[in-house]
Amino acid sequence: MARQRRQIEVFSLSFLDCICCAFGAIILLFVLSKFSEPRVIEMVRTDLEAELARMEKELHEIRGQTVLIDRELTAKRVVQSEVRRKLARLQGDLTAIQGEFSASRDDAEVQNIIEGRMTRALQELTEEMKRLSKVPRKRIDRSVGGIPVDSEYIIFIIDTSGSMQRGAWVSVQQKIRETLQIYPKVKGIQVMNDMGEYMFPYYRGRWIPDTTRFRERIVDTLGTWFPFSNSSPVEGITEAIRTYYGPDLRISLYVFGDEYSGKNMQGAIETVDRVNRADKTGRRLVRIHAVGFPTVVDDPRAITGLRFATLMRALCERNGGAFVGLSHSRGLGSGPGIRIRF
Repeated sequence: MARQRRQIEVFSLSFLDCICCAFGAIILLFVLSKFSEPRVIEMVRTDLEAELARMEKELHEIRGQTVLIDRELTAKRVVQSEVRRKLARLQGDLTAIQGEFSASRDDAEVQNIIEGRMTRALQELTEEMKRLSKVPRKRIDRSVGGIPVDSEYIIFIIDTSGSMQRGAWVSVQQKIRETLQIYPKVKGIQVMNDMGEYMFPYYRGRWIPDTTRFRERIVDTLGTWFPFSNSSPVEGITEAIRTYYGPDLRISLYVFGDEYSGKNMQGAIETVDRVNRADKTGRRLVRIHAVGFPTVVDDPRAITGLRFATLMRALCERNGGAFVGLSHSRGLGSGPGIRIRF
């Protein structure tokens, strides 16, 4: 009897077990990979936030450095501006010195004219006056130092208009120095512009003490003191007399200017007469002196100062003072002038 061969089943239980295990392993790997994905995303987000924080910190540092650099740049610009201003002052001083030397020829011509007029006047004197004229004549003073210095208090009234600042400011500082030098010691000083604006507002109504420090400070402050001006000294004169006059005070006003812009010159004289009234002997409350600064405008041949000189000569004559008219229009520095004493 022939032996029967055993039939083999392809899809047996063991084969199916292997297939199921493999499929289960694949599913398990898929599930595990899905669970790990959020963790990876969270790690990436954390890294990006840390990087963003670092970059923001660097941005703040850069902005801080920018502010410091801007401050340094501003400080350097201020220093540069100061250097330019000092350079401008030095150039002004140089121009003033050049003007002083170039003015000598014009000054000699003016001197010759004055000497000629004096000679003609001497020829018309009576015999008695001729005898008196033999007394040696004093040389005409060409500086502010020729003005009477019998006052114990002095007040400067300065035209701070644009023409004065551009064409005469160096000379104004020089004449202030010269005026202070001829008063070795006074009881009080005051400085205001022609509008009555004070150089030192906290000394309004009071006298500035006469010290070396304050004298230097007055001249230095002139370099940066430019209040508004209408080129009319009437307001400043009125403010000075009404505020500082006292029956026992001997006061002199020094008016510095280059032009009078008012329309009514006679009205200005009458206004000053009412304020600076005369007593029974004809003596006024204060002396009024003046210094005229001719300045060149756009046309080099056009020189200001004629109306100012006319007004101030009249005021000085009526108020016991002297008028000094500088004779040169360029480089006023410490240029010469002609003193007219009344």
